[in-house]
Amino acid sequence: MSLCAECFHQGDHTGHDFNMFRSQAGGACDCGDSNVMRESGFCRRHQIKSSSNIPCVPKDLLMMSEFVLPRFIFCLIQYLREGYNEPAADVPSEKDLSKVLQLLEPQISFLEDLTKMGGAMRSVLTQVLTNQQNYKDLTSGLGENTCAKKSHEKYLIALKSSGLTYPEDKLVYGIQEPSAGTSTLAVQGFAGATGTLGQLDSSDEEDQDGSQGLGKRKRVKLSSSTKDQSIMDVLKHKSFLEELLFWTIKYEFPQKMVTFLLNMLPDQEYKVAFTKTFVQHYAFIMKTLKKSHESDTMSNRIVHISVQLFSNEELARQVTEECQLLDIMVTVLLYMMESCLIKSELQDEENSLHVVVNCGEALLKNNTYWPLVSDFINILSHQSVAKKFLEDHGLLVTWMNFVSFFQGMNLNKRELNEHVEFESQTYYAAFAAELEACAQPMWGLLSHCKVRETQEYTRNVVRYCLEALQDWFDAINFVDEPAPNQVTFHLPLHRYYAMFLSKAVKCQELDLDSVLPDQEMLMKLMIHPLQIQASLAEIHSNMWVRNGLQIKGQAMTYVQSHFCNSMIDPDIYLLQVCASRLDPDYFISSVFERFKVVDLLTMASQHQNTVLDAEHERSMLEGALTFLVILLSLRLHLGMSDDEILRAEMVAQLCMNDRTHKNPNPKSGIIPGSYSFESVLSAVADFKAPVFEPGGSMQQGMYTPKAEVWDQEFDPVMVILRTVYRRDVQSAMDRYTAFLKQNGKFPGNPWPPYKKRTPLHPSYKGLMRLLHCKTLHIVLFTLLYKILMDHQNLSEHVLCMVLYLIELGLENSADEESDEEASACGPERCHDSWFPGSNLVANMRHFINYVRVRVPETAPEVKRDSPASTSSDSLGSLQNSGTAQVFSLVAERRKKFQEIINRSSNEANQVVRPKTSRKQNSYYPPWLDDIEILIQPEIPKYSHGDGITAVERILLKAALQSRMNKRIIEEICRKVTPPVPPRKVTAAEKKTLDKEERRQKARERQQKLLAEFASRQKSFMETAMDVDSPENDIPMEITTAEPQVSEAVYDCVICGQSGPSSEDRPTGLVVLLQASSVLGQCRDNTEPKKLPITEEEQIYPWDTCAAVHDVRLSLLQRYFKDSSCLLAVSIGWEGGVYVQTCGHTLHIDCHKSYMESLRNDQVLQGFSVDKGEFTCPLCRQFANSVLPCYPGSNMENNLWQRPSNKSLQDLIKEVEELQGRPGAFPSETNLSKEMESVMKDIKNTTQKKYRDYSKTPGSPDNDFLFMYSVARTNLELELIHRGGNLCSGGASTAGKRSCLNQLFHVLALHMRLYSIDSEFNPWRKLTQLEEMNSQLGNEEQQPEVPILYHDVTSLLLIQILMMPQPLHKDHFTCIVKVLFALLYTQALVALSVKCNEEDRSAWKHTGALKKNTCDAEKSYKVLLSFVISELSKGKLYHEEGAQECAMVSPIAWSSESMEKYLQDFCLPFLRITSLLQHHLFGEDLPSCQEEEEFSVLSSCLGLLPTFYQTEHPFISASCLDWPVPAFDIIAQWCSEINSFTERHAEQGKALLIQESRWKLPHLLQLPENYNTIFQYYHRKTCSVCTKVPKDPAVCLVCGTFVCLKGLCCKQQSYCECVLHSQNCGAGTGIFLLVNASVIIIIRGHRFCLWGSVYLDAHGEEDRDLRRGKPLYICKERYKVLEQQWISHTFDHINKRWGPHYNGL
Repeated sequence: MSLCAECFHQGDHTGHDFNMFRSQAGGACDCGDSNVMRESGFCRRHQIKSSSNIPCVPKDLLMMSEFVLPRFIFCLIQYLREGYNEPAADVPSEKDLSKVLQLLEPQISFLEDLTKMGGAMRSVLTQVLTNQQNYKDLTSGLGENTCAKKSHEKYLIALKSSGLTYPEDKLVYGIQEPSAGTSTLAVQGFAGATGTLGQLDSSDEEDQDGSQGLGKRKRVKLSSSTKDQSIMDVLKHKSFLEELLFWTIKYEFPQKMVTFLLNMLPDQEYKVAFTKTFVQHYAFIMKTLKKSHESDTMSNRIVHISVQLFSNEELARQVTEECQLLDIMVTVLLYMMESCLIKSELQDEENSLHVVVNCGEALLKNNTYWPLVSDFINILSHQSVAKKFLEDHGLLVTWMNFVSFFQGMNLNKRELNEHVEFESQTYYAAFAAELEACAQPMWGLLSHCKVRETQEYTRNVVRYCLEALQDWFDAINFVDEPAPNQVTFHLPLHRYYAMFLSKAVKCQELDLDSVLPDQEMLMKLMIHPLQIQASLAEIHSNMWVRNGLQIKGQAMTYVQSHFCNSMIDPDIYLLQVCASRLDPDYFISSVFERFKVVDLLTMASQHQNTVLDAEHERSMLEGALTFLVILLSLRLHLGMSDDEILRAEMVAQLCMNDRTHKNPNPKSGIIPGSYSFESVLSAVADFKAPVFEPGGSMQQGMYTPKAEVWDQEFDPVMVILRTVYRRDVQSAMDRYTAFLKQNGKFPGNPWPPYKKRTPLHPSYKGLMRLLHCKTLHIVLFTLLYKILMDHQNLSEHVLCMVLYLIELGLENSADEESDEEASACGPERCHDSWFPGSNLVANMRHFINYVRVRVPETAPEVKRDSPASTSSDSLGSLQNSGTAQVFSLVAERRKKFQEIINRSSNEANQVVRPKTSRKQNSYYPPWLDDIEILIQPEIPKYSHGDGITAVERILLKAALQSRMNKRIIEEICRKVTPPVPPRKVTAAEKKTLDKEERRQKARERQQKLLAEFASRQKSFMETAMDVDSPENDIPMEITTAEPQVSEAVYDCVICGQSGPSSEDRPTGLVVLLQASSVLGQCRDNTEPKKLPITEEEQIYPWDTCAAVHDVRLSLLQRYFKDSSCLLAVSIGWEGGVYVQTCGHTLHIDCHKSYMESLRNDQVLQGFSVDKGEFTCPLCRQFANSVLPCYPGSNMENNLWQRPSNKSLQDLIKEVEELQGRPGAFPSETNLSKEMESVMKDIKNTTQKKYRDYSKTPGSPDNDFLFMYSVARTNLELELIHRGGNLCSGGASTAGKRSCLNQLFHVLALHMRLYSIDSEFNPWRKLTQLEEMNSQLGNEEQQPEVPILYHDVTSLLLIQILMMPQPLHKDHFTCIVKVLFALLYTQALVALSVKCNEEDRSAWKHTGALKKNTCDAEKSYKVLLSFVISELSKGKLYHEEGAQECAMVSPIAWSSESMEKYLQDFCLPFLRITSLLQHHLFGEDLPSCQEEEEFSVLSSCLGLLPTFYQTEHPFISASCLDWPVPAFDIIAQWCSEINSFTERHAEQGKALLIQESRWKLPHLLQLPENYNTIFQYYHRKTCSVCTKVPKDPAVCLVCGTFVCLKGLCCKQQSYCECVLHSQNCGAGTGIFLLVNASVIIIIRGHRFCLWGSVYLDAHGEEDRDLRRGKPLYICKERYKVLEQQWISHTFDHINKRWGPHYNGL
């Protein structure tokens, strides 16, 4: 059933399983329909409706619509008739059709709107659409109206061209005029009208491939019944609805029409009429679909309609009874497939009469048939309909006929000489066709055969299935041997037969023999499935290699999880049934013959194999043995319950690999119902939540097997059966080994464990006779003997399988049988005498004294005495036996065990000795020590281990089963292990022992080598990633030219040479320049911003850092001189340039040639070389520029320690002098050119609007501002990467690979070209007192920015970058001290503005008293009182009206809170300055507690004399060091403010209160449940184009709603997402795609799919919302996303980038 979102959310669905999907074609909501769902499940709205009486609509209200609508609809139909021109080559020209539809869009939309007006209007529409009289009157075309006539003629032409006839009323309908109720199917009128229809040809297609006779033969059979004929070719329209549907089909289901027809469905009367009409047109739909070019779109729309109609059981039953729905469907499917039949070449190529579908045809390749098949599956899910089908013999015959078209399709012939030229890829079409057209209807039918009462149905199916199979064997002329080198994987008839047999025995208690055919038929039935099993082994042995990769694809698909239930499982089951009923010796011989290994099963030392190359023998033998093991141990259909099957399947999948929830067992035929699925899953597996490392891959929640599952339930047989790749078996074994090691159960390499099987269902007991037949025993004996003799063709895997078979035999032995019958299975009877009977237990202890062998002429006659027995070793030529499979290594331990079991107790003597037991190298029967063992044989000790354990386990079981065996084992052990040391080791054993030792040594050598490789790799990675460690590389700190200067040495990662960077051959750092707006997203509010999910919630960006700085700059520019404003602030909060490096260096000339080679490289790269992008040649990190390293010395530590003796005043003068020197640009060297070009790169990284803030464009002040802001941006971002403070000291990766030092050199070099006029240099204002009169002259111009409005951090960068590089530490400290004094004054001013009048006057008073004390300049109270008294002279504190209250914080200021305010105000500056000092001088950053940060940083910067540090409470003012008398300079600064506030007091106040405490940037906070986002945004209209976007997206940085790829919002060829990424993130955008739950990242001209931060309850993504499960936010993933955004590492971590061409 389907519900609309509204009803779904208003109902209670806790604990229900559901899928949410976006319906493209509308549809009807089933809520309120009690036929479909229980009333208790209705939503709140429908529950009320169902209980209350709905009033009727007055008739007068509807009269108008009843009168107008028929004409309106007729008008629409006339348009459709007119617009349809029968195209020339039977191809409707789509353009014409879509034009007509465009013209009609308003009319159809009008109808669609009417349907939304509620029930009353829908019932009027229903009346109009189904009224036959109206239709007749308006459309007959009989009146005078020529237009109507013409239109009617066009309609008739359209009918004819569709291969349909319009039965003339007189002829056909004279017999009975159908009443209005049965207006649907023309068939009813055709009782006697066979004459007219006989001549019609059933198909308008020509037969292909000249196989006319054949096609006709088939078709005649189909077309002989008139009923079929009429189904295909007759249409008679008797109402508007019918003709409307006809045109809807003709126009290939236009979306609007489909939506209109579906929206009408809530009207019950309409629903019935429409369903009947749809069925009537079914054949016509099929024909149109076959011709359509857009069959995919059309298929989707057909299914959208049919699923609404046929899901309702009541309706489906009604249509089945009244309109022969089943007949129509089966016939239509049959006709559809008929058009692409070809002759089958299976078996008898010449004379075969069987036809199969051609998988190369478009019909199959494009899955054109699926809408019809899915309808069929849909109606078969209703019990009443399925019963009708199973009771109707005619239908069953037709259906088996249909299935036989797929029997033997896509035949493969093995290429023996050369590789096939063209690898056909049709196989997938074949597998899909069998699964969808044959298997799924079969599962549908089987679901209704669950109880005893349905036995009859099974008998019917089995009967017609066997008949069809018999016909098939006859048609392909099959006798007894399959044709060599041919295989088809498609035997749907066999599989139908097998699955109905299984169901009959399992659920219906039918006697198996009553539905089985005779022995001859059984022998025929087993041939083809067995052929497939043998071919699988051949394909894995590379015998089909010349057929190309596609044959491997087929072998894999055959066992793949979606197909195995419908393919390999029924095949194996059918073989099990045949094996249980046929002679076991015959069956075993057939197996070895099919696997072509009979010649190998001889005891001779050499043999000739006529059908198999030597290199394939071993893997084919392994294949045969594995097949036998699977055949004998698989119980899927032989007695396991559904839950046990589900559990076994799940365990097998989980043992191979951990799985996601949707994937532990995606079977097609598995029992539906998630209740058992969930409970079994929780019983066998533990949930492993996803782990997240930033930079790691996005993991999903996984399920991993519980320990007890490995211990007791791991079943290697099931794993082998279910593996698509052989490596999965190995993976399961590796995981099993790891589990045993971890739990201390077994240290070595274990063998696959033996798992106890579910008891067999009594009907299949015969299967076990295979284990007790002489042929198998002889094969096993021969193989054990050969393994003991270390024969080259036998692997450990063979031994493992042989032992497995013996163990199976012991587990399933009957009581001592004396079945002495001779098995008649070959020309020679000699082997009958090998064993007395066929019981494994008895044969185990039988001594074989000699074997007579036929030796090929080529071999020397070999006679050896085997040491402990008289068995003369020779070759038993057993033609009828053989064996094969997959594992590894021959280990001699296993050998022993075989022999014993090999019931040659004689041989056992020698086998058992070498090292079967942990004690003194020999086997010691455990029951001699502990008699308990015989009583409770299930001992965990033997359940896990290697071959030795297996031998012990088998001997123990043999002893348990018979006293004689027990006695003989004891005897052999006494013989073999006398108390004296062992006599001698036989040659064979010695050989195997040596071999084992050699192998052990080889393994150890290999381990050593691997370990060495691993350590080399590790050290390489360390050096590769740390080229930038301080010893040899980055922060190269350059200081003044002192003695013992060591030049910094760089390694070029391209040419590998080391050397200093020089003027002529500069070295550069590989860097990535990117514009960033991350800083601009900082807010001063800790409250997180949420993504808006209602109309009320909106996000306003005015509290972000970028907005605040913008406002400040524009305010300054309004009142002050432009050039001065541009020195008072920093830009780059939005669109700032961030520089990052991987730390590797290269010569700039090497880099140029590297770029040249990239340019010529044709390989498609994920980056654009023309834009200068490349990847670092060493670590492959993305980069786009090279930052030249300034030649100079490495940093020296001696400068650090030397305290300077100069006074602060001297240093201030020196700084001024150095700044005054004009910076000449260095001569034209390579280095200077590179410096210039990298500066250009930096400028071009960001857009012009983020560089140009001056009122006069292009002014040098702009460049100046931009350059020092680049330095600011990089310092601020590093601070954010360190978490916003420096408490953690230098222990941050952010500092590890910094390139700030080199960046500073480049910036300083360029900044010194713009010397600031010394008049305006802020340094003067900071360090000198001016004469008061100089300020009076410039009243008329705009004044300069008062120094207290300057941003101190910007001043710091300006002062430092204006100095010649390298910089002296003394000068740096001097600049910091001077600026700190200014900063502290700003803090005091801000504090004075923040507090109220009383506080101010109180502080003014207290501070004034202390003004004359000795350390008055270092007391904040004194300074604050002075600031207040100075500023009171102006108007700053005036105008305190009502609005002032808003600004005043109500807190009472204590001295602690004031101290904290002052410290917090100064901290951001101290942090940036400390970072700068760290990069320029290489000084380590100290780590500290948060509360100590101020004091630690200030002492680190040299602001705080050491003796102050001990003071406890720490006073920030003690860091002050005034360059000139404090009160004088403060008075000077305050007077600037006063003169400004005279005119603009408000703005003056606003500019003083700077918000310096920005919080870290964050992405928007997302809601817990994804559905809240989806419901709000997927219908939201775009604010630009006011349409609902097709692909809506939301920016996760600012919450803007955009149209992804929407042409509607395109501006100058940029689509909206790309445009937004430039405006919001300066080129970086993070968007959530609402309809897909996926996040995409846009970075510049590239984009990538990042993944999803919403996962379902099992930790899995649901991309494109395909599975429709509820999704919840995964906070860890979102953190990773945010981390990548803040650290600018999208380019490095995400690998799959592609260009977006501005189209997103």
